[in-house]
Amino acid sequence: MENSSDFKNDFKKAIERFLETAGPGCKSAERVAILRAYESQKPAGERICYDPYAIHFVSPGILEWAACNPDKAMALQEMSDRLFPGLDNFVITRVRYFDDFVTRSIDAGLEQLIILGAGYDSRAYRIEELKKITTFEVDHPVTQAVKIEKVKSIFGSLQDHVVFVPVNLGAEDLGRRLLERGYKPSKKSLFLMEGLSYFLPPHVVDEILLFIAKNSGKGSSLILDYYPKSVIDGSYELDIVKNIHSLLAQLGEPLQFGIEDGTVEAFLAQRGFSQIQNATSEDFKKAYFHGVNKDRAVINLLSIVHAAI
Repeated sequence: MENSSDFKNDFKKAIERFLETAGPGCKSAERVAILRAYESQKPAGERICYDPYAIHFVSPGILEWAACNPDKAMALQEMSDRLFPGLDNFVITRVRYFDDFVTRSIDAGLEQLIILGAGYDSRAYRIEELKKITTFEVDHPVTQAVKIEKVKSIFGSLQDHVVFVPVNLGAEDLGRRLLERGYKPSKKSLFLMEGLSYFLPPHVVDEILLFIAKNSGKGSSLILDYYPKSVIDGSYELDIVKNIHSLLAQLGEPLQFGIEDGTVEAFLAQRGFSQIQNATSEDFKKAYFHGVNKDRAVINLLSIVHAAI
């Protein structure tokens, strides 16, 4: 779809306002929290995911602006849907898909959960069964410091089952940091990489996958979402791809990693993984988008894959 320069400039100004109003942590993490919060306020029969804590991770300035300017907030969402058709719905779907996978993993005897690039993920607090399972939240020290203060504000104190692991991925040794914080390589573990892989350099993704493959107990697994490489290098020539690159450049979080179309099974198998299952927009539509949600678009550029170690 062709977008006018005036329309794009209006959205650019809106993002600039978001950057001015957003909290000090990761901006994309706060944007995802906004989407979770918006979806969660819908009636139970209409929402795709539910996160009662998401709203606490949205800066007060943004909440105040939205409350005082409901028409502008709605116009901004419509603008986003026009520039990035189906992208926000994918983010919501990803939350639900990962939630469902975590729940199945718990039922199968999960002993440790490791959330890489945790951002403002709230699973350790809202999935009741996880309160009996050690959860390692790995993130950049700046964003994690904001997260820790938010958790204290919500619950009055930090939670005993959550271990915070401050790591600047790519600049520090993830494995060493995890082991220092009590990670047990012999235990059945699940590694989550939600909204993370494409922001990392390819060699860092390889280092993470190598650590997981060599330092996880029997029955451990990995789940991540990813773009095809053609989106990362810009050879996938669609307006939405250009718009995504423009938005992320504005947020200061450019895309860096992708997997060649049709090669995800081989990519992970070469790195020590098996039982590889890939899910696409068609799978998400069949699983979650029924009734009032049947006509909601889901971007087909992003996929989710999970695999065993």
